Amino acid sequence: MEDQNNHSIRLAVFKWLDQVAPANDYILDWQLLSKGFKFKNEVIPLIGAKGIWKPRVIQGIPISITSVQQSIYSDEIVSDDMMLYSYRGADIMHSDNVGLREAMNHQVPLVYFHQILKGKYFTAWPVFVIKDDPDKLKFTISAENYNVIHDISLLSEPGADYRRKYQTREVLIRLHQKSFRERVLAAYKNHCTICNLKHRVLLDAAHIIPDNEGGLPEITNGLSLCKIHHAAYDQHIIGITPDYRVEVRNDILNEIDGPMLKHGLQEFNHKKLILPSSKKNLPNRESIDIRYQRFKSA
Repeated sequence: MEDQNNHSIRLAVFKWLDQVAPANDYILDWQLLSKGFKFKNEVIPLIGAKGIWKPRVIQGIPISITSVQQSIYSDEIVSDDMMLYSYRGADIMHSDNVGLREAMNHQVPLVYFHQILKGKYFTAWPVFVIKDDPDKLKFTISAENYNVIHDISLLSEPGADYRRKYQTREVLIRLHQKSFRERVLAAYKNHCTICNLKHRVLLDAAHIIPDNEGGLPEITNGLSLCKIHHAAYDQHIIGITPDYRVEVRNDILNEIDGPMLKHGLQEFNHKKLILPSSKKNLPNRESIDIRYQRFKSA
């Protein structure tokens, strides 16, 4: 078991995350995480230059692990309920690897950060190391129910394996959703592609081809839309042509129903989308056309 001081710091970390993560939609900035918070006059940073991170005030077991895009390490999601995390280097006895092994042996909870954009991290806690594979230089990471932080005996109760898989699956779903949203909104510089509204809380990352139909969580399969235009797009009130123009359904164009309909929908008929500046982020024309044909049929 962890000593009482380290355990108290770990609980303080979780309590701090309870306060700041939901308010930021579980996407936290490097600056905030590296600055950390004060606990008993000590500053506790939650992230650092190393992926396996242990603040100076903690001995032994790390506080957090981070997966970084384009890292030299091959962290990967191997299924919808399992994550792998790479060793630090190839030395199985490196202190960071020993620390994660100790976390596994003593069932100590960690924080998981996943970089979705430079300086922005999806945050999940608690996670546990549940398997060590020295031959592949990998640890297996699993999310857990929050109650486990305070009652570690829950880890070994009947049904714990099923619960871990469920919790991990939920974390990965949120990771994919929030990663898609952040990357799409960043590509469109945080504005609606139709009306140019710039309030992030009113913006969605809309799938062109829905994910339940095999649409990939890629920027080219996304559109940054305000909530009104997202709903209108999904309900085939508006369509988008393969040359990136808005088309409003005929019955809507002929309807008279006040300024919201006129200025919010009708006036955008045949208007060009406000597209990402980078060509690699442009909506896939083939996917746009598939959705457009559905709009025409509707």
